[in-house]
Amino acid sequence: MISKILIAVAGLGKCEEMLNMLLEIPSVERASVTLLHVVPAKSSAGEMAEKLEKGGQILAEAVKALKLPPEQVNVRLRQGDPKNIVCEVADEEGSDLIIMGSRGLRGLKAVLDNSVSQYVFQLTSRPMLLIKDDIYVKRLNRIMVALDDSPAAKYCLDLAIFLAKDIKGAQLILSHINPNTPIDNPEADPVLAPAVTVAKQMDINYRCMTSSGKAGPEICRVAEEVNADLLIIGSPDRRPSIARGVVDLDRLLGNSQSDYVRVNAACPVLLARTIA
Repeated sequence: MISKILIAVAGLGKCEEMLNMLLEIPSVERASVTLLHVVPAKSSAGEMAEKLEKGGQILAEAVKALKLPPEQVNVRLRQGDPKNIVCEVADEEGSDLIIMGSRGLRGLKAVLDNSVSQYVFQLTSRPMLLIKDDIYVKRLNRIMVALDDSPAAKYCLDLAIFLAKDIKGAQLILSHINPNTPIDNPEADPVLAPAVTVAKQMDINYRCMTSSGKAGPEICRVAEEVNADLLIIGSPDRRPSIARGVVDLDRLLGNSQSDYVRVNAACPVLLARTIA
């Protein structure tokens, strides 16, 4: 399910830390890894040469941090608009997962500051794992998935199961915000019950959580309450197919649930938009 990973390397080391945690999972450890660093093209010839040299150094440090065999790593240094290049390379490589750092900028500020992660999140259809600059990357043990009755949520559950099944002692936190009918036993919630069945079949330790409130803030609150190491959430694509490449201002301005979680969650967030 995750056999090709693309990392947008910026030199901070957070993405490399996250990948090292993922590579400890048997189902992911043999994945091929592409390290990408993008140098913006709007520079003079002298500046470009300097930036390319620095980019090469950043990639070399990233390779050292991962400690992977050479045949498992592909290094790419590209020039251009970072947000477009990341999407292009992900398509070229057929990446199953994009890993990026994020400054956690909100709405209009993200647009005005030309946030790369915000634009890639908007434009790509591939699962995307975001690691904010100010969070602590931990070994994956508690994996939370936010569920509803959407196809994107079902795909998120598949990803969570894929990761949790091979982690010794892992706990899968199944959450549903604003169920249609209040239920004393969360396991009986119609949205969570099928996920519980799968977890039992896979012999995965699980915990069910239901709560009410504004979805984005409530998902973040629950993730913090259970001390989640990774939060997986769906981001349904509302755009018609003819406009898939057109930026959706609603998302760019931070009006979507997934965008709120992307910015405010206290742990890495894996966003999945479509069924692969």
